[in-house]
Amino acid sequence: MLLSLMTISATAQTQSESLLWPKGAPVVSSNPADTAKVFIYLPNAAKATGRAVVICPGGGYTHLAIDHEGKDWAGFFNNMGIAVVVLKYRMPHGDYRVPINDAEEAIRMVRRHAAEWHVNPNDVGIMGSSAGGHLASTIATHAPADARPNFQILFYPVITMDIATTHRGSHDFLLGKEPQKEMERLFSNELQVTADTPPAWIALSDDDKVVLPVNGVSYYSALNSNKIPSSLHVYPTGGHGWGCRIGFKFHLEMMTELKSWLEQL
Repeated sequence: MLLSLMTISATAQTQSESLLWPKGAPVVSSNPADTAKVFIYLPNAAKATGRAVVICPGGGYTHLAIDHEGKDWAGFFNNMGIAVVVLKYRMPHGDYRVPINDAEEAIRMVRRHAAEWHVNPNDVGIMGSSAGGHLASTIATHAPADARPNFQILFYPVITMDIATTHRGSHDFLLGKEPQKEMERLFSNELQVTADTPPAWIALSDDDKVVLPVNGVSYYSALNSNKIPSSLHVYPTGGHGWGCRIGFKFHLEMMTELKSWLEQL
């Protein structure tokens, strides 16, 4: 059973691929060649639990680590009867609205297809790694009700836009190099937690030098202060960007802990 936890990520097959905005996105990217799309992985209908998760890979808001922080997770979730939608969101180039619109639409898409995909529209989560964790936590704290997820899973997330502790590249590519302080505060998601923010599972490494651990820790603290059920896992080593890779020293523990949390959610 433990070995299967380490290997099931390789078993999933892409069941479909679709443009997110077939009629054109309402917020136009400055790069017309950058197209948002989704990769949809559905479990066997007989095994489906009704749960789904939209995955936002990381990449500093400049590119996407779409395999080990996205597609490679499909087997893990499908094995639990959870539908997966991996989002290839567009890069912001300083316009924060672009990836946020994409992520909100991905949540709405899952809910629109709930009956067809054997999904409960009230059990749709969002997951993100690094800058994708910032995007996921932004949707969890900012989205209107129809696009707000029911739970969130964050790996070594960028959370704050405070210059002292943010990931500077993510900050600059999302908001621009010299944004107004109000915008930095608005997208410092540890400051945006409310009673409506969904439950969270957060994992990071103590020795992460790319995205400082205080990002995830401060978000957990804000969730805890607002009585939002949350689980924080800080692994002693691993650095940044391990995602679903079995080379991460604590891969097995991480997968087991995430599975346990999802089963009790």
